[in-house]
Amino acid sequence: MTKRSVAWLLLLASAVLEAVWATALGLSDGLTVPLPTAVFAVTTTLSMIGLGLAIRSIPLGTAYAVWVGIGAALTVGWAMATGVEPFSVLKVLFIGGIVGCAAGLKSLPADTTPAAGGSDADRTEADRSDADRSDAGIPA
Repeated sequence: MTKRSVAWLLLLASAVLEAVWATALGLSDGLTVPLPTAVFAVTTTLSMIGLGLAIRSIPLGTAYAVWVGIGAALTVGWAMATGVEPFSVLKVLFIGGIVGCAAGLKSLPADTTPAAGGSDADRTEADRSDADRSDAGIPA
């Protein structure tokens, strides 16, 4: 299994945990019921750690969109399945759209080129020094 595949599995697990913590938050009555509050705290932490690890191999924007989309779809799906929210064909249709968009993002090829301007790590020491002097108002 490749590093990127592991990252996607980790992202999916983190999205599932997002749905768990969102559901637990709803059951916690404003964080006043101990068990759902504890589940919320643990799953939020694990979900964030998983997202943080996944973005080492998946671009942040893509990872966040997939994480939120899958988590939201599962949360609404669970709420409808358990009767907390009324069932609606339109909700199911729109949730399908969210899942389809997440699958579309997953299917895109990995882009290994840095964004325009690159990151600070892509710049040379001279570039950073020139930028630092410029920021301080010192001519290069």
